[in-house]
Amino acid sequence: MKIKELKNQIILKKSFLCVGLDIDLDLIPKIFLNSRDPLFEYSKKIIDLTVQYAVAYKPNLAFFESYGPSGMNSLFKVMEYLNTNYPEIFTIADAKRGDIGNTSKKYAQTFFETYNFDSITISPFMGKDSVEPFLLFKNKYVIILTLTSNPGSKDFQLLKISNDNNKFLFEKIIETSKEWKNSERLMYVVGANQTDSLRLIRKKLPKSFFLIPGIGFQGGDLDSVCDNALNNDIGLLINSSRSILYSFKNESSYESEIIKSTKNIQNKMNEILLRKNFYNA
Repeated sequence: MKIKELKNQIILKKSFLCVGLDIDLDLIPKIFLNSRDPLFEYSKKIIDLTVQYAVAYKPNLAFFESYGPSGMNSLFKVMEYLNTNYPEIFTIADAKRGDIGNTSKKYAQTFFETYNFDSITISPFMGKDSVEPFLLFKNKYVIILTLTSNPGSKDFQLLKISNDNNKFLFEKIIETSKEWKNSERLMYVVGANQTDSLRLIRKKLPKSFFLIPGIGFQGGDLDSVCDNALNNDIGLLINSSRSILYSFKNESSYESEIIKSTKNIQNKMNEILLRKNFYNA
């Protein structure tokens, strides 16, 4: 997928919503537990219920890998379903891989060729030779962890580098990554609750897409994120997982409740885009 297609989807759907597929079998409607493949069937149901309002889907690998070979087969079926039925959708492997050389190349082949994802989340901790192998794949994107929403982000990401103008480590990650080969296909993970830093990061990365987790259960504010991080191409994918997947109170009405929750997020995004004059009403 080319990034232009993602931008077209955002304008068409008046949405920059990414739905995270963090499928916990302990939380899904019990009716799905009677199927042969509840991971796939619930993922498929979520996709069909929300695709009208979403431009991206992000399967979380941990929720598939934990079931061993059967879970990975479920993931393969999810990706086959998305790519066959909704090829316009941007897909993200939430894998957070980070290794070097041939290992990175094999990870890239796994997710870009075997599973046919459009992008993957990567830890840049080991430097360019852990990231550049992923950037060798045409029309595939790498989303590097930059400033995350978890409490432990301050342990390393907010450390200051005394011999480099007292920059934060996350700033160094950004500046260094822009020098890597094919860096125009880099995206960046920034937590929704990192409002103090979002404007700075956008200034350093005026044209890049950000993947923003942390809206919903983690307390991030959509308006604040947009005020600080929207660019001329919108440039944001806002992820929501639990706030959609498990938004139902009654299993008997889970479909309508999930649709309602998703549409509410899309409506807020549309209002923001209208307010900021991204298109005509």
